Amino acid sequence: MEFVPRFLQAPSSNFFLFGPRGTGKSSWLRRAFPEALRVDFLDEETWRTYQARPEHLAEVVRASPLDATIIVDEVQRVPAVLSTVHLLIEEAPTRRFILTGSSARKLKRSGVNLLGGRAVLRTAHPFVAAELGESFRLDEALQFGLVPLVVGSGAPAEVLRGYVALYLREEVQTEGLVRNLGGFARFLEAVAFSHGGVLNVANVARECQVERKVVEGYLGVLEDLLLAWLVPVFSRQARRVLSSHPKFFLFDAGVYRSLRRTGPLDRPGDVEGPALEGLVAQHLRAWCAYRGGDDTLSFWRTASGNEVDFVVYGPLTFCAIEVKNTTRVRPEDLRGLRAFREDYPTSTQILLYRGTESLDLDGIRCLPCERFLRALRPDTELAVDPVLHQAE
Repeated sequence: MEFVPRFLQAPSSNFFLFGPRGTGKSSWLRRAFPEALRVDFLDEETWRTYQARPEHLAEVVRASPLDATIIVDEVQRVPAVLSTVHLLIEEAPTRRFILTGSSARKLKRSGVNLLGGRAVLRTAHPFVAAELGESFRLDEALQFGLVPLVVGSGAPAEVLRGYVALYLREEVQTEGLVRNLGGFARFLEAVAFSHGGVLNVANVARECQVERKVVEGYLGVLEDLLLAWLVPVFSRQARRVLSSHPKFFLFDAGVYRSLRRTGPLDRPGDVEGPALEGLVAQHLRAWCAYRGGDDTLSFWRTASGNEVDFVVYGPLTFCAIEVKNTTRVRPEDLRGLRAFREDYPTSTQILLYRGTESLDLDGIRCLPCERFLRALRPDTELAVDPVLHQAE
């Protein structure tokens, strides 16, 4: 496919760029830094050289100009190289290092030097609707997701099927992250049923027929590989007893659809509903990340059962968002948002649904989900009129 400009912005200093495989990190870097010196640890010969002698990087970098930009791809494969990077930054602060990775696990476990605060963190995400523009189709995004590797292929269904297998083979198995690959594969299928829901580790463990501690370890692997993430409960100035369990999301709606097994007892909404909520979640997460500020994403759930799917909170944003996989808004669909407004009257409430009309029901904005996603850009606010007018 043609190059799609991304909302990701490079800082002026050294930085880590983390993101799952296939999210376009390398493509974006080639466009943004065409003259950079590149060291790619996915190349097996390069990996073997640096695995044996991480200090070889100093020999290569010192042969380049003092103001050179150096890109080290998949740095987690040779974590020891970070000590050399630190030395080179101290030696010539005019050099700029960009370090990419699809996993933070080996960096964490090896306790390597993470440059002592001399590099900021940026994250790459799947495409968002506003990046794709007119080529964005909600139904396709729900079916195949928005991972650039998949979207840019001529056969998204086939590529998506191989995507999880790629991770199992090249990340989980090769790096020895789990002892039992078959058990981990069964865990992936089981945990997919928790996508978009409150995570119950005991239930997942029972489904996989393994101990709870094993499932907790598997969840840690998923998070470290950037394949899944947890959404915490919003509890600022709480006036009610709240749930304490986080929500679980796989990082892309297509990956969820690939892992989620279906059968005769499944209704269409059992799969479509979590897929839609996950698609909105990944957009909101990318919006928070690309803004580079202090906006956070959480959800709200009381002990009595009132729930709001997402709460976006930041210096200029306080927005509660409910997602419904329905073409008509029913009064009961607004219950959670009304309860949230009682506790937080200064918040803005938005309901996203599959209809075509923008509505105002009891002061709650009800917006077509596809229009909202198309208008979601990191340079605009969620809860101010310009964004909502664009969505209309």
